[in-house]
Amino acid sequence: MTKRSWITPSWLILLLDLGCSIVAMSLSFLLRLNFNLEDFGRYPMQDIVLVVVSVNLLLSLLFRTYNGIVRYTSMADIGRISCVSLLSAIIYYYINVAAVTYTKENMFPLSVIAINFFINTFFLLSYRLFVKWAFRYYSRYGVINKTKAVIYNAGHSGLVVRKAINEDQTGSIRIAGFLDDKLTRTGKRLDGLPIFSTSRASLERIVKQEKIKLLIVAAETPDTQILNDLVDHCLALNIKVQKVQPVNKWINAGWSPAKLQDIRIEDLLDRSVISINNKEVSRETKGKAILVTGAAGSIGSELVRQLAKLEPSLLLLCDKAESPLHELELEMAELKPGITIVPYIANICDRTRMQQLFEVYEPSVVYHAAAYKHVPMMEKNPSVAVLNNVLGTKMLAELSVEFGVEKFVMISTDKAVNPTNVMGASKRIAEIFTQSFSTHVNRQFKKTGPVFSNPPTRFITTRFGNVLGSNGSVIPRFKQQLEKGGPLTVTHPDITRYFMTIPEACQLVLEAGAMGQGGEIFVFDMGQPVKIAELANKMIRMSGREPGVDIQIVYTGLRPGEKLYEELLNTAENTLSTYHEKIMIARVREYDFVEVNDHIEKLIASAQKHYITPTVALMKQLVPEFISKNSTYEQLDKDKIKL
Repeated sequence: MTKRSWITPSWLILLLDLGCSIVAMSLSFLLRLNFNLEDFGRYPMQDIVLVVVSVNLLLSLLFRTYNGIVRYTSMADIGRISCVSLLSAIIYYYINVAAVTYTKENMFPLSVIAINFFINTFFLLSYRLFVKWAFRYYSRYGVINKTKAVIYNAGHSGLVVRKAINEDQTGSIRIAGFLDDKLTRTGKRLDGLPIFSTSRASLERIVKQEKIKLLIVAAETPDTQILNDLVDHCLALNIKVQKVQPVNKWINAGWSPAKLQDIRIEDLLDRSVISINNKEVSRETKGKAILVTGAAGSIGSELVRQLAKLEPSLLLLCDKAESPLHELELEMAELKPGITIVPYIANICDRTRMQQLFEVYEPSVVYHAAAYKHVPMMEKNPSVAVLNNVLGTKMLAELSVEFGVEKFVMISTDKAVNPTNVMGASKRIAEIFTQSFSTHVNRQFKKTGPVFSNPPTRFITTRFGNVLGSNGSVIPRFKQQLEKGGPLTVTHPDITRYFMTIPEACQLVLEAGAMGQGGEIFVFDMGQPVKIAELANKMIRMSGREPGVDIQIVYTGLRPGEKLYEELLNTAENTLSTYHEKIMIARVREYDFVEVNDHIEKLIASAQKHYITPTVALMKQLVPEFISKNSTYEQLDKDKIKL
């Protein structure tokens, strides 16, 4: 049966209303006359019925009380029906006055008019409310195979979602209550349904009493910790968890089951929305030419999206990956058609090509996100890691000074702290170079200020951990493995990592870049570390399967250069706070630029010949805390100890 067939025809509602009015008037007379039929027969009932039908027909047509959908009777409908009853009572009064005046007969006694007002109103409203209740009962209890659900959020959004689901006659969900973490709401009722707390005991009680199978998260920005706890409780009780899109995105189009989406692991690892100093960030970028290296990558592309909102005069997208860069160019042309976008295919190690970029486009700010980042891959190719991560950074830094760039913001990694692998060590060397080079340039400026037409380039380094959803990261890999039916591969039961969303990381990069005065290494608050094995378990259970039964977790052993725990600070470092609670400045050792530059030149020369062990040995000399783990280069550390 289609949804249309459930709508009662308007003419039938009109007939029911007129019938109710006749019965109400008859009952009013009987009540007034104590059911004395002899007295009842003395009144001209045929004329009275004719008047009642005429008056109520006229008022019904005027107020269109018959035109609403009965099962959706609202306060507005109740108001119109009450007005019709009141006006009919007034009309009966004046008709009675006229009857007494001209015929000397009392057609509508005042007591009958008063009684009729209440009875008529009661009848007209009662059958409407009964139909509304019947439909609600049917939608709630009439279909036994509907999935029972509770809604997390006993506020406006939760109420809107509940009404939308209830009105979906073809839907398969029946709402049995609400959950809310606010103590002022729990224990009360909303729209006739109970509000429960989010505790484990409360959920167990709901499951036992109502056989709940689904939790719908209707809160648009739920607290991450509360959401994590809630999901953990639901997984333990075999309750599926889904979230609904924000109400303002679908309220005009109407409800459909497609508005419900499965909770993603990213939702549980996401953190509260951060605030940035948009005015200061905008001042640093508005109307300027901005260069982003590695623009087609996860971090680089998000930086481009956020920078485009700040109205630069020109965005230079530099990358050597042709197809991703092309896709990004098309995306930006749609999102920000008013901003000049220049895709620039280049290898950052190609000095001639990069020099051409600086000569032609004269960027004012450089965001250097280009880097090789995969630890096992770089462990097998150390010379390439040095050339891209060290030589590329060195050349860009030198060109930035040569062409008067205002700021050079480098994206580093937590793997640069006490590195155990070639990739982390290469990024630490890049940090060391930019720091020492910054100090050197500033000293030269103080000595020979007039030589520079502008103040020297300010070098800023930002350091953070893993980002959710980046290319090659663990979560996309787990998703692929889940789609194939497993197993999920984890390197070690105890391995932990910090996680941050890509937009949050990029916002903090822009904020740090704006506040930096030169020479700083900014460290971001990454929150609490996450055990990868626990992450794998949760993702399996969120997919509706059981770890170890439906999907196996296989431990493959630590990969070359991989360590169990990531750090954000070297053991010899500590931090200074900034005005932003999630950004700190690392206090690090100072290096002599001449010595560093000389050592890096030797390192690059070795890498250009693609020597393997000698290149890694030179890296360890420059970064003494670089101790290889699970790597063929561990022998170099043993030899150093012997010496």
